Amino acid sequence: MKVGILGGTFSPIHYGHLILAETAYDRFGLDKVLIMPAGDPYFKDLKKMAADSHRENMTKLAIEGNPHFEFCDIELKREGNTYTFDTLTELTEANPEDEYFFIVGSDTLFSIEKWYRPNDIFRMAKLLTSCRNIENQELTKQIDYLKNKFSAKIYNLYMPNIDISSTDIRDKVKHGMSIRYYTPDPVIEYIQENNLYKD
Repeated sequence: MKVGILGGTFSPIHYGHLILAETAYDRFGLDKVLIMPAGDPYFKDLKKMAADSHRENMTKLAIEGNPHFEFCDIELKREGNTYTFDTLTELTEANPEDEYFFIVGSDTLFSIEKWYRPNDIFRMAKLLTSCRNIENQELTKQIDYLKNKFSAKIYNLYMPNIDISSTDIRDKVKHGMSIRYYTPDPVIEYIQENNLYKD
């Protein structure tokens, strides 16, 4: 099967994430997309995030009803820092016949070289990258660089620029502002019911 992977802290998950995953599914003929909340990413401060259980519940609510989205808790279950290399290794060992497509924002391409074992990441998965606030010439140059250095398979995922961020949503909630149309209604209701992001 052709399997997409969309990871993130998802605190909260929002329409930008969902549109990115749906666009990848549609344009690359994927069989399904794993929606995967990050466990303990070494490059993020989880103190600002909701608890794992809340991020899990919000993600499940957001993708409910989409038959080709599948919740995946591999990273939430793993103790200690989570690394993409470990996740891809676990998935590949479990389903060696599957082909993996790692869905990332274009800004990731400028830092992925510093990730843990990037050469193996590029070996185990193709990268689908969305163009977001980066000049095409600069992005093209970086893609060519990674292809030459790592024999990476990287493909542009052309989609509208959805200027929504989890940080902005948390800030709006904190200041009592509306987040309608930023994230699905069940997620908004969950945030309100559990009093998330108020401080």
